[in-house]
This record gives sequence, structure tokens and C-alpha cells, in this order.
Amino acid sequence: MASAQQLIGLVKSHAEGDVDRFFDLAMQISSAEEQKGHIRLAEQLRQWAHAGQRPPTAATPKLTPIIAPRGDLAQFLAATYPIERLNSVILPAPIEEELRHVIVETRMREKLEEKGLKPRRRLLLSGPPGTGKTLTAHGLAGELQFPLFSVMLHGLITKFMGETAQKLKLLFDAVKSTRGVYLFDEIDALAAARGEGNDVGEARRVLNSFLQFLDEDTGPSIVIATTNLPEILDRAVLRRFDLVLSYELPDAGSIQKALERRLIGFSITSLSWKDVTDCAVGLSTADIVAAAEDAGRRAVLEDRNNITTIDLLNSLGRRRSLQGLGRGVHATGSTAFSANGTRQAVSVSGKGRGRKAAK
Repeated sequence: MASAQQLIGLVKSHAEGDVDRFFDLAMQISSAEEQKGHIRLAEQLRQWAHAGQRPPTAATPKLTPIIAPRGDLAQFLAATYPIERLNSVILPAPIEEELRHVIVETRMREKLEEKGLKPRRRLLLSGPPGTGKTLTAHGLAGELQFPLFSVMLHGLITKFMGETAQKLKLLFDAVKSTRGVYLFDEIDALAAARGEGNDVGEARRVLNSFLQFLDEDTGPSIVIATTNLPEILDRAVLRRFDLVLSYELPDAGSIQKALERRLIGFSITSLSWKDVTDCAVGLSTADIVAAAEDAGRRAVLEDRNNITTIDLLNSLGRRRSLQGLGRGVHATGSTAFSANGTRQAVSVSGKGRGRKAAK
């Protein structure tokens, strides 16, 4: 971390308004962190240092100060200022490209409006848990230097007739008046299809109110909704979003990228990536990162700087077991891994059923 003198100098230069000195010190700290292998931290420091050098323009609007939600809003809205960036998320290239274009559209809103166009501001992210949907919202807010307002649906949805709709109105008033990224995590509870067998009149009214407020929203904020169950969403909800992105479990390349990024600072030159990625198939990115951290902790406590293939196989196996996945044997072609990550040979019948080979 930064030395005491660097931290003192950083705070002093900020207090005195010495922008150049502040920038130089921030870049020094960034370089020092990069040399220590803290690549992500170093990149964030550089980005914020450069952001502080640029005067606000139409393309880079002045930051909206975070004001903690008050009154009724405080019951279902939480505010943070994320430091994450899009490169914090392991994303397929097409999804990352679309998200980066959304950022450009937001920054150049006025240029689009001159031609009667608007930036895309309503995004729906669907896919299995742990694939980076919520982290994407953090990354977008961080890239745009917007506050992130997380909608707590348990506080928004009530059993009293009309109360949820009233809270929705308060929420969308905030969307119009306070620029930010507004995250509806697991929107299924609010936007399930109308006409289901367990549907009641109040649920339909809540959904209709939600759709109406989405239609009326013309403010500068970005609204992001996530779902693990896109098939149960009302189709009218899907039509309200400017962009629908489908997230999937990571492939071999994404698995390796996630592990390499999380294990920066460790020696991983001896890893058998084929064995590791085969073992990780079927796990989410969040599970894979957690397994990498588990392997790293165990190596540190054993006074080792190297991560071995067995370290990762064991950690991935433990993670799979904890998640209730692949009890027994997880097959990956002609190779399988038991719940503790050990490798086993299997033969596959014509119907795709694996049988452990005799030893």
C-alpha cells in the first residue's frame, strides 16, 4: 500500500487544490501497486487520477453527489459509489461491446438528441446466478462515475393495496431527478407474467404501474434489471427494455481468464489449464473466483507462492460440493472429477451415461 508520506501528500495536495501534485502522487502510488502485482487496484487508481485531470464537459458530465435516500425512499433504496469498471467483469466480447457502446451513448447524449435520438437507458440482464449481472451494474456506474442506487424489492413490495404502486412512483420520481444507475436485482418478483394461476388483482396493478412508470421515464438515469428466470417475465416487460443481454456460464477461455486475474501475485506457470478448466465447467464465474481465493488462502498459509493444478482441482471440487453440484462424479467427455476435485477415468455409453473405468 501507499507510504505514510504519500498518503499525507495526497490529502494535502487535495486540500490545497494542487491538481498537478495530486495527479503525480496518484500515479506514483498506482505504479507502486502495479509492481506489487495489484494490477486491478493500479488501473483503478490511474483511471480516477486521469478523471480528476479532465474538466467537466458535455461528454463527461459533472459527478452527481451521492445523497443518502431519505424518508420513505430509505426503506427500499440504497446508494453506493462503485469503484468497479467493466474490465472487472468477465464478459463475452459481444456483451462487453454493447455495454461499452451504452457508455458512449450516455456520455454523448446531447449529440444524439440533436438528431432526435436517445441513448439506450433501460437494460435487462438475464442468466444464471453468479455470471456477472449485478457486477455489470456496478461496472457501468463506475465507468460513468454515477452513483448506483440498488432497489431493495423486499422493502418496495408490500401486502397493502396501492402502497407498492405509491412507492414505485416515489422511486421513478428519483430516477428522473437524481441521475444514477438504478438496479432492480431479481426483477422476477415485480414483473412475473400476468395471468398466472396464482396471480391476484394487486399483483397485476403493481406490474401495470411498473410498466407505466418505465414508459414515462425520460430522465438521464440508467435503469438495469436482472433476472435468473427470463421465461417467467411478462412479455410486456421485455418490450420496455432497450437492450436485453443474455449471460451464460463461462467457457474454458473465460474460466482461465477469471482464474489468472484473481491469482495475480501467485506463480501459476505449472498449471495444467485443460484439467483445471474441465473441472470448472458448469460453475459460475463467482464460484470459480471463490475457488481461486480458496486455493490462494491455503497456499499462503502453507508459506507457498505457487498454485498447483491439484490446489485448484481440490478447491473447485469443494466449491462444487458446497453448491450441491455434481455429487459423485462430474463428467467432462472422457475425463471426470469427483466432488473433491480428484481426476477419474470414465467410459461413456451410447446414451451418454458415464461409467467409472475399472482400475
